[in-house]
Amino acid sequence: MPEYGNVVALAGGVGGAKLVQGLAAVHPNNQLSAIINTADDFRLYGLYISPDVDTVMYTLAGLANPATGWGIAGDTRATLDAIARYGEDPWFALGDQDFATHILRSHYLQEGATHTTTTARLAAALGIEAALLPMSDDPVATEILTADRWLGFQDYFVARRHNDDVLDVRFKSIEAATPTSEVLEAIASANLIIFCPSNPVVSIEPILAVPGIREALIAAAAPIVAVSPIIGGRALKGPADRMLASQGVEVSPLGVAEIYRGIIDGIVIDNADAALEAPLAERGLQVHVSQTIMGDRSDRGRLAQEILDVEWTRA
Repeated sequence: MPEYGNVVALAGGVGGAKLVQGLAAVHPNNQLSAIINTADDFRLYGLYISPDVDTVMYTLAGLANPATGWGIAGDTRATLDAIARYGEDPWFALGDQDFATHILRSHYLQEGATHTTTTARLAAALGIEAALLPMSDDPVATEILTADRWLGFQDYFVARRHNDDVLDVRFKSIEAATPTSEVLEAIASANLIIFCPSNPVVSIEPILAVPGIREALIAAAAPIVAVSPIIGGRALKGPADRMLASQGVEVSPLGVAEIYRGIIDGIVIDNADAALEAPLAERGLQVHVSQTIMGDRSDRGRLAQEILDVEWTRA
């Protein structure tokens, strides 16, 4: 059985948070890092909100709402109700405890702290030992082209309930973004790198698009493994399947492997897609077939342990 030391996960959204939680349950947390998408970040009511960072953070802290996978369990919305009383439309659901995170993050950033140090401070206060690393301290914004116009990601995803056909995706200001030293060090020192079952188009691709990160991954000594978020031709949650189709990518683990071609050495697919094991192996990938649907914590830990039990090799 292999013994991986430093494990790095690239994550975004609920699927990413679930697998990171599974890894945290079975691997030493001081040897676990999560590089998290920040292209969904935006400002609302003057506050800096980092949805993917918060989803991973709340999940690791045991605070996440189990019904949604995001937000804080049992949270109330008195603040949003009061905002509505002033005539505003509280279109983005923020709980009262959630507001505390955004208030403190905005305060620390205004004082001159970086997104990385701010995230570390918040995570440590919640008892999280794993390193939560924003992909960059520089602002990047995912924008979605719909039939009528370009939309900010949260406008597309939340305000319009991701009902629009996605014609194109771009990452505003990505050219000016740089990976942090913490991200580059985590990649260089990793013994295993895992692409979580997050949306490849808007959760993992923004991380890969930060100048220097794709190159660092290609140069890494560690094997790189992707967990397919597509099971039986669909995404369990969110618009990943429709986004892949709109980009002309096959909605299957084969399409996921194509997006990550040249970077990954292996892929984990669900039992429902076992027939694709041979075609994926023909592409030079190690393939592990398992039940990849993650329900409760035991499910997440089981899948994480299975991944860690495979002797992945660098191509």
